[in-house]
Amino acid sequence: MDISLICASFDTPVGHAPCASFFRNGHVRLLPGTGYMSFSTYGNSALFAPPPGRKHGSMVNISDVMSGYGGVVRAKHLAAAGVSNLQLRNALSRGQLSRIARGVYALDGADPTLRAIRSLPAEPACVSAAELAGLWIVRRPVEPHVAVPHSRKYPGFHCHRTASPPTLLDSVVLALRCLPELEALAIAESAIALKRVSMSAVRARLGGRNDARERAVLGQVVPHSQSLLECLARYHLRLAGFHVESQVSIPGMGHIDLMVDGRLGIEADGAEFHMDKASFEEDRRRWNVTTRLGVPTLVVSYSLVKFRPAEFVALVRETLRSLDQAA
Repeated sequence: MDISLICASFDTPVGHAPCASFFRNGHVRLLPGTGYMSFSTYGNSALFAPPPGRKHGSMVNISDVMSGYGGVVRAKHLAAAGVSNLQLRNALSRGQLSRIARGVYALDGADPTLRAIRSLPAEPACVSAAELAGLWIVRRPVEPHVAVPHSRKYPGFHCHRTASPPTLLDSVVLALRCLPELEALAIAESAIALKRVSMSAVRARLGGRNDARERAVLGQVVPHSQSLLECLARYHLRLAGFHVESQVSIPGMGHIDLMVDGRLGIEADGAEFHMDKASFEEDRRRWNVTTRLGVPTLVVSYSLVKFRPAEFVALVRETLRSLDQAA
C-alpha cells in the first residue's frame, strides 16, 4: 500500500505522527482479499479502490469511483482513488457530475437522501443506512438518520453522535437501540437473513446491562426469513399469542412461509414482490399442493399485513376457529 496516497488525502506529510497513527490505531486498513482501503476517520467512511484492471499510471474512470460511493463522493475520496483535479474539472464541465456542496460531488440520479446527507459533514446511519444498503424497512423515516462526530444538530435530520462513521453492523445496532420494536426487528432480521452481518456479531455488541430490550428484539430474529412480509406477519401473530413457525417444509411443495399453531399455513401474495409469469405459476402450484395435501392455507397481501394488522390477525383467528368447528 502506498502510504503517501493515504496521507495525501488527509493533507498530512508522509511519516508525520498523525498519519502514522491512522494505521497504528486501526483507522485505516486493508480489507482482506479486496485491495480496498477503509477509513474510519470522519469524512472518510467509504470503501474505495482503483477500478478493476487499472494499471499504474493509467487514468481512473471517475464514474466507476463515484458509483462505488453510491454516486455521491467527497473530493478527498476522489483524490485518494487517483482522480486528478483536471479529470474532476473536465467531468464537471461535461455535466458528468455536479457539485452539490463544498467538496462534494454527485452523479445525476444519485439517491436524494444520500445527496442530502453527504452535503453535511455526516454519513448515513441507523435506518437510513439500512435503507441505502437494501435492508427491509417498515417505515421510511421523516428525517434521515445521520452519524456526526459532534453534538451539533442539523434541522431536518435525526443525528446520532458517533466517534467514527458507522459500519452496517453499527447501524443495525443503532437501529435496535433507536427504533420501535418492529422496525428494529425488520432491519436486524434482514441484515442477518441476507448475510450482511452475523447474529453473533450483533449479539456481541449487546452485552450491556442496558441492552435487555435490544437482546429481546434480536431474540425474535429468524435467520432463514425470506421477506419483510414474512417478518411482519410472524411478529403480529406472535404478539397475538399464536405459535408461529417460519419456512416449514411441505413435501412436494418446498417451504411454506409461516405455519400457525401447527395447522394453518400462511403464504405471501407473490404479486406484491414478483410479477413475472414463472413466479406467478410457481405460486399457484404451491397453493394447489397445500390444498391437495389438506394443509389449509391463507394467502395474504403486503397491504393487509402492514396496514391492517388487526384485520389480518382476526382473519387467522377466525380461520382457526372454523377449523376447530369442522374437526
